[in-house]
Amino acid sequence: MQKMITLGEFIVQKQADFPEATGDLTGLLSAIRLAAKVVNREVNKAGLADITGAVGEQNIQGEEQQKLDVYANEKFKAALEARGEVCGMASEEEEDYVVFDSEVNNNAKYVVLTDPLDGSSNIDVNVSIGTIFSIYKRVSPRGTPVTLEDFLQPGNQQVAAGYIIYGSSTVLVYSTGHGVHGFTYDPSLGVFALSHENICTPEDGLIYSINEGNYIKFPDGVKMYIKYCQAEDEATHRPFTARYIGSLVADFHRNLMKGGIYLYPSTMKNPNGKLRLLYECNPIAYLVEQAGGRASDGYQRILDIKPTELHQRTPFFVGSTNMVKTVEDLIKEFG
Repeated sequence: MQKMITLGEFIVQKQADFPEATGDLTGLLSAIRLAAKVVNREVNKAGLADITGAVGEQNIQGEEQQKLDVYANEKFKAALEARGEVCGMASEEEEDYVVFDSEVNNNAKYVVLTDPLDGSSNIDVNVSIGTIFSIYKRVSPRGTPVTLEDFLQPGNQQVAAGYIIYGSSTVLVYSTGHGVHGFTYDPSLGVFALSHENICTPEDGLIYSINEGNYIKFPDGVKMYIKYCQAEDEATHRPFTARYIGSLVADFHRNLMKGGIYLYPSTMKNPNGKLRLLYECNPIAYLVEQAGGRASDGYQRILDIKPTELHQRTPFFVGSTNMVKTVEDLIKEFG
């Protein structure tokens, strides 16, 4: 019988990959693991507890906040501040970045950016949702409060990123730049156990994921790609299968494992796209590249974009390398 390896054990084993490691990143990931367990508990009893529905307010994105959005944001914030390895946090649910202003936290070397509950509008209909997180080393001097510049770093400066998907099982997927690894939560033991080591996404896939209800508003290059996906061609196994859940984490997780592409292009209503560069696109792009895939805004690598604001948006094309290259070529040709 194969020995179970827990997330905590795996993180400690992998400390050897970082000669300069002091255990801070290990502690930080442990804080994320704890918050994920707490949020998972609430998600799984959402139909029983008074935790579903809207709170009657909008977040900085202009989106109606759900009760679980607020709950998840508070739990991750509390867990990250308590451990002392994080000097500040930026969240999709917060208008500004959050300073953890204590002597211990000011001396910490990491910042965390997060979408605490991606796809939360799907909670009431029992569809998979998730948490996305991204970790950077601060650029401001240690011993001082965190600054905006600590968060406005390009994605290629991430030291770790990951997501938790709350679905038929709860799975935590993360990378520290040495491959992508997945851990499935065992509620009977209260641990995340290694279930997917060294995830590699196929170079080609058979799935495309996009909200085709917005087709008329898409750029011509994206329309051409959808027609390409739908055209019959035995050599390339087309037509491809359309699969769209409406939760980025759920759509990406499926395509990461099976091969495919997720597309959220610009539209006439949202010329800069709708997904957030810092909280969604950068961490997902980091993971897909570690797994052998590709992430682009249609013209350039997502991880090379220099952010100018906390809640910056971008078009997003992510998944199997050859599929992303094809849509990039069509965008460059047709716009």
